Amino acid sequence: MIAKGKAFVYGNNVDTDVIIPARYLNNADPSALASHCMEDIDENFAKEVEKGDVILAGKNFGCGSSREHAPLAIKTTGVSCVIAESFSRIFYRNAINIGLPILECEAAVKEAKRGDVLEVDFSGGTIVNKTQQKTYQTKPFPPFIQSIIDQDGLVGKVQKELAAKKG
Repeated sequence: MIAKGKAFVYGNNVDTDVIIPARYLNNADPSALASHCMEDIDENFAKEVEKGDVILAGKNFGCGSSREHAPLAIKTTGVSCVIAESFSRIFYRNAINIGLPILECEAAVKEAKRGDVLEVDFSGGTIVNKTQQKTYQTKPFPPFIQSIIDQDGLVGKVQKELAAKKG
């Protein structure tokens, strides 16, 4: 699987309350959540993001509360993946569970600029900054995580496995 899009770059400790502010959590509709994604840190994000774009951030991305709304809001905006120096453990697991690819690569984050075009090869663990003509290597997903992402999350994976057993 390969993703390609422009970069949105943020700093350290981007918490779940910044990703999707708590004042919008009374609405469980993913599209409504996506329309407010990142607005407290980047008021234009939801207006400018396009399908395939990539979020890059520093250390501890997704810290704060354990709500699944944060990775869901990101995924619903059309973001193809999040690359950070490190992730909060709960955010990491929630992202995988809903099928949002996330990768750790400090060098790619430190050198990327907003608007750079990135190409990410998940199976090979390669991140190419097309704008800067630089390539970075990160660990590809283990096969079991890749299968969850390929099937649009853990629920999708289980549904397909159950359907295969019935058929």
